[in-house]
Amino acid sequence: MAIIVPMVHQQSSQARLSPSGDTEDIVALLAPRLAHFAGVARTEHVTRAAQEMNVPQSTLSRALVRLEADLGVDLFVRRGRTLALTVAGRTFLGSVERALAEVERAADEVRADADPATGKVAFGFLHTMGAETVPGLLHAFRADHPRVRFSLVQNYGEAMLERLRAGELDLCLTSPVPDAPDLVARRLDEQKLRLVVPADHSLAGRRRIRLAEAADEAFVTLEPGYGLRRITDDLCKEAGFRPRVAFEGEEAETLRGLVAAGLGVALLPPPAVPRPGVVELTVTAPRAAREIGVAWLAGRTDTPPVAAFKKFLLSRRGHLLPS
Repeated sequence: MAIIVPMVHQQSSQARLSPSGDTEDIVALLAPRLAHFAGVARTEHVTRAAQEMNVPQSTLSRALVRLEADLGVDLFVRRGRTLALTVAGRTFLGSVERALAEVERAADEVRADADPATGKVAFGFLHTMGAETVPGLLHAFRADHPRVRFSLVQNYGEAMLERLRAGELDLCLTSPVPDAPDLVARRLDEQKLRLVVPADHSLAGRRRIRLAEAADEAFVTLEPGYGLRRITDDLCKEAGFRPRVAFEGEEAETLRGLVAAGLGVALLPPPAVPRPGVVELTVTAPRAAREIGVAWLAGRTDTPPVAAFKKFLLSRRGHLLPS
């Protein structure tokens, strides 16, 4: 014989929520009871719901009493051994079912992202690595992990580090290699920088140049905050001058186009494809290069696909970049 525990609204030991209560407080109180409410609403019977949900009937009954007390609204009317939803209960049930379905969907999604074979890696990298380096890395990695998925983000270094800290990226390739207590970074490779000049420039007939010889030139550079801009400023300072910046941009190939148009010179990494209208000179002094490294958030536990890709990147130390 089914036993229905009377749901008399007794004084709860917890403070009842006021309509102006903080949303976080409401969620903290209600969240554990929503599945219980939905189960009883589905069966309209506490005993049957307790059996289906494999929880003690007394636990279920107390949860419903507290839920109604917290809300200050009757969700059920009692009809003998069964329950029926009130108008407020039906309104609440619709939202609860949608919320529980969304939680289930989110749980399925994060479990899928952590799957060793088919999971997802959120990977950030510099714009200059998008044309050749990163596609080659992904191709090589997927030879052994063909179903791992990637969410790819191209940005400048500081922006990617902020996305690492925000939990939006798992790993990023960046330059300069960061040195921060909340991040772990490993140097992977070095990329030489060249002085790029217009094809009709007086220096275009040279193969090598000391950077000090370009002290009087107008420079086109990336905007402040970009790693390559910082490196450009530092190299020019080491060469004994401050660059006279004519144009600032956000992408290296755009700068190469500005150089081709005769608007200045630039310190840039090698292009994936040779660009007509420019000549790229080897800088002999100071030593012009940038370090490329991989960074991740300290203390974060990797999912299996992230761990596998991190191990792969570290294995490419010294030969990360195309030869």
